[in-house]
Amino acid sequence: MSTRAVKGNRSEGFLLYTRAENPCIPPQERRKHFKEFHLALDEDERRNQASRCMNCGVPMCQSAIRLAGMVSGCPLHNLIPEWNDALAEGQLEIAVQRLLATSSFPEFTGRVCPALCEKACNLGSENAATTGYRAFQPVTVHDNELFIIEKAFAEGYMQPRIPKVRTGKKVAVVGSGPSGLAVADMLNRRGHSVTVYEREDRAGGLLMYGIPNMKLDKAVIERRIRLMEAEGVRFELNADVGRGVEAKSLAEAYDAVALCCGAKKARQLTVPGSDAQGVLFAVDFLSAVTRSLVGSGLKDGGFVSPQDKHVIIVGGGDTGNDCTGTCIRLGAASVTQLEMLPRPPEQRAADNPWPQWPKVLKTDYGQQEAIEAFGADPRVYQTTIKEIRVADGHVCGVQTVQVEFKTIDGARRLIEIPGSEQELPCELILIAAGFTGCEPYTAEAFGTSMGQRGTVATAPGQYQTDVEKIFCAGDMHRGQSLVVWAIAEGRECARAIDRFLMGYTNM
Repeated sequence: MSTRAVKGNRSEGFLLYTRAENPCIPPQERRKHFKEFHLALDEDERRNQASRCMNCGVPMCQSAIRLAGMVSGCPLHNLIPEWNDALAEGQLEIAVQRLLATSSFPEFTGRVCPALCEKACNLGSENAATTGYRAFQPVTVHDNELFIIEKAFAEGYMQPRIPKVRTGKKVAVVGSGPSGLAVADMLNRRGHSVTVYEREDRAGGLLMYGIPNMKLDKAVIERRIRLMEAEGVRFELNADVGRGVEAKSLAEAYDAVALCCGAKKARQLTVPGSDAQGVLFAVDFLSAVTRSLVGSGLKDGGFVSPQDKHVIIVGGGDTGNDCTGTCIRLGAASVTQLEMLPRPPEQRAADNPWPQWPKVLKTDYGQQEAIEAFGADPRVYQTTIKEIRVADGHVCGVQTVQVEFKTIDGARRLIEIPGSEQELPCELILIAAGFTGCEPYTAEAFGTSMGQRGTVATAPGQYQTDVEKIFCAGDMHRGQSLVVWAIAEGRECARAIDRFLMGYTNM
């Protein structure tokens, strides 16, 4: 790594340099392929960006505190000021050590995390923002993190760290998404023997098939899996626990079992015509496209193609955005995203001050590409589908209606606005309306209780279920959430399992 000193006093970096994010390939170019489209700044520029970190007395970026019902700051409590300082000084080894001290897979979060840390950065405080002074913009924590870990891989620092001592304890992890991988990684480093059971043909869970390749290149996941295998973690693929693999036998063969199967039970669309052909869950659509992409370069036709179709996406979150970007790449005639909530403001409202999560308008990569391709934002707010038009069993259009939330008898209700109905052409509907919990068959096979939210029940703040030896983490435990939360849960679950096995934990 370069030893060029950052110009000026390190404590003045935020005054010397304005915020500079990793540049992107323009929408008109990147929508022609499924490759990652963010470009890295050169090393000197990235060090300058790291120097903007002020090493605050109270670094809100790593706090993960709940404010107004939402978390602000990093759920992993990453040591952000420490590795920013090391990066700014050109000390890669120290930066990597401090990053990996709390983060299992920064190459994942550095790509797909919405950067709760940056929203809590002191440089983004409301008082500073209203001054209009360009220096007061959050530190590029997300991009700095990605630079550190990718530089570490490129320079050969990320070598297998094989445990010197094995405890003799065996742990099975069911599911290889972010929480399952975090459990496996932590327990293997502790010296336990870990086997991961994955029902798909590739490890990675949500990371592999649920997130499009342009957002998270599958080679990045496979690189991490190879590293974990070299460190001693075993992966059993095409192993569907609770169906093809007997849960009872697994529980008897291992000293502990961690259930990390995600929350994949998609919320239904309950309107007339919703059973027609051409109505798909977004997660199934995205998974099929990615499976075809990594398996055959999209040549096997193993997915429902949106080419030349008018596509309507129900839901405006990350999954809906991923569907928008995917459909544009596959040649959709048009893409419309329906959102039931009102359009967010472009600036923080008075009742949404820093360091709360900013409830402001975000135009993500898929929406940017839709604007470039079709000349308009694909999102239609306060609108949902009232009825699906069907011809010969196939979707041929939709009737939409505008909606608003009103408080009636003390309860918040979604109310249709009379006379606001509209007909739209449509041949493909993708439901990206969230998830209602986990698929229960694996938990039921182990005999664990289920909670009211469709997730596996545990005591508050705990990871052990009501069945001895059986633990749970990630979305299967907390409900639909972020990759960073799944990793955080996996790490905490690993500590709980270690304490159960050894009587204490030093992780």
